[in-house]
Amino acid sequence: MIKDRLGKELLFFDGGMGTLLQERGLGPGELPETWNLIHPDVIRDIHRSYIEAGSDIVLTNTFGANALKFHDDGCSLEEIVKKGVENVKRAAEEAKVGRTVYTALDMGPTGKLLKPMGDLDFETAYEAFKEVAVWGEEAGADLIHIETMSDTYELKAAVLAAKENTSLPVFATAIFDERGKLLTGADVPSVVALLEGLRADAIGINCGMGPEQMLPVLEQFLKYSSLPVIVKPNAGLPKQKNGQTYYDVDPEQFAGLMKQVVQMGAVVVGGCCGTTPDHIRMMRELCGKMPAVPVTEKSFTVVSSYGQSVFLGSGSRIIGERINPTGKKRFKQALKEHDLDYILREGITQQDNGAHILDVNVGLPDIDEPALMKEAVQELQSVTNLPLQIDTVDGEAMEAALRIYNGKAMVNSVSGKQESMDTVFPLIKKYGGVVIGLTLDEGGIPGDADGRVRIAEKIIREAEKYGIRKKDIVIDALAMTISSEPEGAKVTLETLRRLRDELHVCTVLGVSNISFGLPSRPVINSSFYTMAMMNGLSAGIINPASEEMMRAWYAYHALMNLDPNCENYIGKYASAAPAVSTAAQTGKSSMGLQEAIIKGLREEAHSVTVSMAEEREPLEIINSELIPALNRVGEGFEKGTVFLPQLLMSAEAAKSAFAVLKDRMDQSGEVQEKIGTVVLATVKGDIHDIGKNIVKVLLENYSFDVIDLGKDVPPEQIVETVLSKNVRLVGLSALMTTTVVSMEETIKQLREKAPGCRVMVGGAVLNQDYADMIGADFYGKDAMQSVHYAQKLFEGGN
Repeated sequence: MIKDRLGKELLFFDGGMGTLLQERGLGPGELPETWNLIHPDVIRDIHRSYIEAGSDIVLTNTFGANALKFHDDGCSLEEIVKKGVENVKRAAEEAKVGRTVYTALDMGPTGKLLKPMGDLDFETAYEAFKEVAVWGEEAGADLIHIETMSDTYELKAAVLAAKENTSLPVFATAIFDERGKLLTGADVPSVVALLEGLRADAIGINCGMGPEQMLPVLEQFLKYSSLPVIVKPNAGLPKQKNGQTYYDVDPEQFAGLMKQVVQMGAVVVGGCCGTTPDHIRMMRELCGKMPAVPVTEKSFTVVSSYGQSVFLGSGSRIIGERINPTGKKRFKQALKEHDLDYILREGITQQDNGAHILDVNVGLPDIDEPALMKEAVQELQSVTNLPLQIDTVDGEAMEAALRIYNGKAMVNSVSGKQESMDTVFPLIKKYGGVVIGLTLDEGGIPGDADGRVRIAEKIIREAEKYGIRKKDIVIDALAMTISSEPEGAKVTLETLRRLRDELHVCTVLGVSNISFGLPSRPVINSSFYTMAMMNGLSAGIINPASEEMMRAWYAYHALMNLDPNCENYIGKYASAAPAVSTAAQTGKSSMGLQEAIIKGLREEAHSVTVSMAEEREPLEIINSELIPALNRVGEGFEKGTVFLPQLLMSAEAAKSAFAVLKDRMDQSGEVQEKIGTVVLATVKGDIHDIGKNIVKVLLENYSFDVIDLGKDVPPEQIVETVLSKNVRLVGLSALMTTTVVSMEETIKQLREKAPGCRVMVGGAVLNQDYADMIGADFYGKDAMQSVHYAQKLFEGGN
């Protein structure tokens, strides 16, 4: 099996397929996967050329073969997939190279965004990947390679589908930009944490960049990953000459750069867009005899969301405790009334006050906890990118949350009781997570540090049976109230110190437990918090709105040189005396409309607008509140401080507010003028509409009238729409190399028949040079740039 060789020697993938098919006659808009059936000889010839060039692993021609993406009713999807596997296997037999060639079932993205950013349900995506994975295994594939993923949520659906429904090894690679981010904002550590938690077999990078541009991202992968790392770059950047697409890194340059990639530590290498058998041959000749750099176990304890990683171990992290009904009458009321907006406000308030992780507990009698936990997690992840701590004793609720959680969650908790470990550890093995281990078992809570350390050791040993490493366990030393346990604080502090110094494991505490039954509890809590951090507390579950607790946190980190140059401390306390807002203390909202939009709170934006519209004119609210809020979010997106999920949720909040104002304007006969009309389309042959849909949402929020022609749109339809509607601007999107020719043809027809119409283009396979070569007026690197171009055009600035 390939797993026996993985990480012990270099393994070589094949290269690009789309550009080679174009050279052999693949027409604009024609689906490459259909050639498995109609031109199997051509497909096998390409596979064979890669095998003869030195590829150990060959991808099936099934990148777009899933029910959500494939759109040829004349072909059976199952037949396409199975024939794809057969073609690789037959090519390997025909090549007779005398070495093992592995058939990798290629699974690409669906081309859609998952909820809440898009309209695709997680389980629907899962089912689409599942059937392809099952067919691939039935046909005899040796492994599954999930590639070119730009969203961790879709990546999770694909990996789960492969892992749960086949016995095949699973490789997974994502597409990063030059900042080391996915489209939806994930950084390298969060992708690594997610994939390690899901028990992928090899992980890495493909597409989007050439080998040289990938080096900084590779460095990050090698720093954080304990798994074998895959690197499959493009052959540089796409360019055009004499009507033909080519890439600017030739085989010799590619091989030289891939030698550097191997020397750094990648152990599975190959090529993506623009690479050819010659690229693979030269890479194999130069690198084939190089030893694989050993894969080493990394000891980082990390939890992640879709866009942020939180590391435990250096200093102490803050876990916000407020999304929990214990002792909170108003929160219990919100749960019973299904007031999710209250929960979201609590989450955002804690984030604003400095929390690094949010605890989520919705357990109450007479509540469907699994359903509500799932809903709360999904809603919270739509407005905050902080990692979440799934806090429940209900195994069903825990699994429901872990399954749909976008990232690697913290899980509270497992105890030393065998029943608890038998329930929780299989879930952590399946979905990943950093699990809190409570130092109690069938005998209760030990009264001394020795007993608690022994239980911690038992939890760690039992976890090892499931392949759960110590780095994914955080031990709760348990804070017992000193009002009834006079030695309780001393025992807890000693336990913390021993867990750090002897077991070398991260720790957590519900800090405020120490003061139950005492007056002026913040006095005790904050002092104990400082003492706990001194003894190794990795994360404290506290109320971030408590000024006493936050003072302790900031002061401790400044004093222990964990806050370089005291920057955080100065930023917090230099300008004004500390104060806690009424909203922070009570959870009641005092948000303005701009803040509600910026934070992506749809219900809040709606209710604030209703109140505001009683006193102010709708157009004045749009110009002074909605547009400035969207501009702030847009500026953050362009600077890299706001990511796609936040951008889209802010847009949805603005829509919610605008709906109220539109009703008022309709009633009064007032009309909001549209800036102009824009036609959007994904070009013929391409059914990826993520980028187009994002641009549409933003243009509509900025008062443009958008005619969305959808995906796989012929040039003639676009031209006809432009002429019939007298449209001044068209936006074209393409994600696949094979469909850029359709984009070029569309531009050509527009130039001939509608010369006054401007064309802006975007998509993962494009860059400024390529856009210039195909005749576009503007290349939008991201959605906000497209909005700015449209504004300038219609305001007469360009």
